[in-house]
Amino acid sequence: MVRLPKSERTVENDVSSIRIRTPRGGFVPLEQVAKRSRGQAPTSITREDGIRSINVRADLAPGVASSREVLTDIENTLFPALKQKYPGLELRFAGEQRDQQETMASLGQNYLLALLAIYGLLAIPFKSYIQPFIIMSAIPFGFVGAVAGHMIMGFSLSVISMFGIVALTGVVVNDSLVLIDAANNYRANGESPIQAVMNGAKRRFRPILLTSLTTFLGLAPMILEKSLQARFLIPMAISLGFGVLFATGIILLIVPSLYMIVEDLKGLASKDPLKEGRKTDNLSNMHDGIEATASK
Repeated sequence: MVRLPKSERTVENDVSSIRIRTPRGGFVPLEQVAKRSRGQAPTSITREDGIRSINVRADLAPGVASSREVLTDIENTLFPALKQKYPGLELRFAGEQRDQQETMASLGQNYLLALLAIYGLLAIPFKSYIQPFIIMSAIPFGFVGAVAGHMIMGFSLSVISMFGIVALTGVVVNDSLVLIDAANNYRANGESPIQAVMNGAKRRFRPILLTSLTTFLGLAPMILEKSLQARFLIPMAISLGFGVLFATGIILLIVPSLYMIVEDLKGLASKDPLKEGRKTDNLSNMHDGIEATASK
């Protein structure tokens, strides 16, 4: 970059009187070959990957809106209007928002691996490919409880909230696990599927309910905490507490129902149409034999 010495570019007249070499080799003042005009220009130009860029920094005012709401408004309202005026404009989030997106992406990948590990740990002792899905079916309802808890308490979902949801998965699976294990034990003793799942639910109802209530009550002081020091942990406690509380009632309804559906499907699949046809033929032959004997 070529720049005049600072002493020669601080005054407009000094700039206008700069002597410029002409094609013939002579020198003339700049004002004779150029027109001077006033205007606005950036004091500095920043480029990223050769593209001209500008950084906009802002802090969220407390009590106005959540960061997610502000970013959504920027993406859906402000940025489209600016892009119509400047077609080549691009928007990139940085700082806390970019860190949050990277954290969520990493957390999602690790969470999928954790779900696969949970499935494997359940499939081995139960010796079944289906029952682990029954046990894990309560996990989505824990998510619903976590979201409802944030709405009730007036908090927005954040990365810390997702940490609580991840921890919630293990607790919800534990409640379903003890219920299915009890039903399997009754089935091993020769009881019918409906009787086994009913007895299992009766036997595990109190432990499941008490475990969930004590978990929620243990988290209640943190959920109701008002100090700024504990405020960043409150979303995680809300996810875990309300998720467990909501999923408990669902587990006692959904898990036995899914258990019975699977058992009914197993019963239908185990019936062989050929064998059923042979049984019918044998019964008809026996009936004909009895009639022939009676006629004699």
